[in-house]
Amino acid sequence: MTQPRADWVNTTHDWAGSVDHAHLQRIRDDADSYAPGGVLHLVLEVIAYPDDEAESAGQRGSCTVTLHPDGSISIADDGRGTDTRVDELGNVVKKPVMATEDLRFFQDPAAPLLPDGRPRRGMSIVAALSDQLTHTNRRRNGSWTQRYEHGIPMTDLEAVEPSDSTGTTVRFHPDPAYFAPTRLTAADLAPYLTFEHLDITVTTG
Repeated sequence: MTQPRADWVNTTHDWAGSVDHAHLQRIRDDADSYAPGGVLHLVLEVIAYPDDEAESAGQRGSCTVTLHPDGSISIADDGRGTDTRVDELGNVVKKPVMATEDLRFFQDPAAPLLPDGRPRRGMSIVAALSDQLTHTNRRRNGSWTQRYEHGIPMTDLEAVEPSDSTGTTVRFHPDPAYFAPTRLTAADLAPYLTFEHLDITVTTG
């Protein structure tokens, strides 16, 4: 897509912005409300996106949750990859899912519930409350990665080696300033991995 960025239609996020600092700060100021249940809720917020993807594609998707020794968690799926476009100036632009609010859920009192029974708010919850997050997406038109701290991009969108497959990988490290150091286990996650459109595997890294 090379039409002017101003003409791009907003569905889940506003293409006009790349970082909403006030939005990210609002989450950090009230972490208990936006991530009730702690790190488990963050994992479910991430998994909800590939579940959406699989539903819209009309087929089952797959997702792997990896629990790393350093306390970080990665979620990798086999969807289309996060929407990434080329504007009229030739700039590669990724939908700002990490650093801006999800227009569907964030301010909606009737937002759908995640399997933990808590309202879905969007991926920016995860980014804002993580001291490190890396978002890699592989699409038919290319593959890119970007690193964040508390939802703020620390790198530009960087091209990575293309792959025959598509999908998104989000690896995040929950900030210990907001979450107890106790690490999730596969047994902790198992009762909540009830997403309708995904086959989910949990591994340790």
